[in-house]
Amino acid sequence: MSSESVDAPAPAERPDPALEGYFGAAWPRMVRFAELLEREGELRGLIGPRELPRLWSRHLVNSAVVADFVPPSSTVADVGSGAGFPGLVLAIMRPDADVRLIEPMERRVEWLRYVADDLALENVSISRARAEELHGAATFDVVTARAVAAMDKLARWTLPLVAPGGLLLALKGERAPAELEAARSVLRKLGAEKAEIHEVVGPLGDRAATLVEVTTRP
Repeated sequence: MSSESVDAPAPAERPDPALEGYFGAAWPRMVRFAELLEREGELRGLIGPRELPRLWSRHLVNSAVVADFVPPSSTVADVGSGAGFPGLVLAIMRPDADVRLIEPMERRVEWLRYVADDLALENVSISRARAEELHGAATFDVVTARAVAAMDKLARWTLPLVAPGGLLLALKGERAPAELEAARSVLRKLGAEKAEIHEVVGPLGDRAATLVEVTTRP
């Protein structure tokens, strides 16, 4: 009998019961999305095993805070959607928004289509493309991104997709202030009128996200 032991994979995080009230009508779909991520996310190379124990707190709730910053009935482009953060979460929470998921990798596009079909999300469309390939072809009221690139590079990819007077909403980490300061000249050149950082408190009373909100000139 081998003396070596194999560590069992860490179990996925179970949602706090209080989150059901926060998500409201979106709750059943959010739970189903979490189940799909738990079952297939690691197998498809979308999330690592270390992410499962913080699936809700680090990924789903973190993505969900974007919903409060999106104006009613907006057109939204989520750049670099990957596993669906924040694009699929936003589409689940905001059925009034028309959400375009933009992702260049075919295996991730297949996943996004699979989840959108499983959850019967009628407000989702998916483009297999890089953001730059859509410059001049489409604009949106809101563009979202999470963990895609530093702000200066992200601005070059995303701001050409933001309609006049629209928003770029970028979920960032602790380097957000430094990134924003380094990107100010690029933001102005690309039509930004205002940029600010929000430290968003989540539904459980803890800090859920750092969100950079950039408003373009009308």
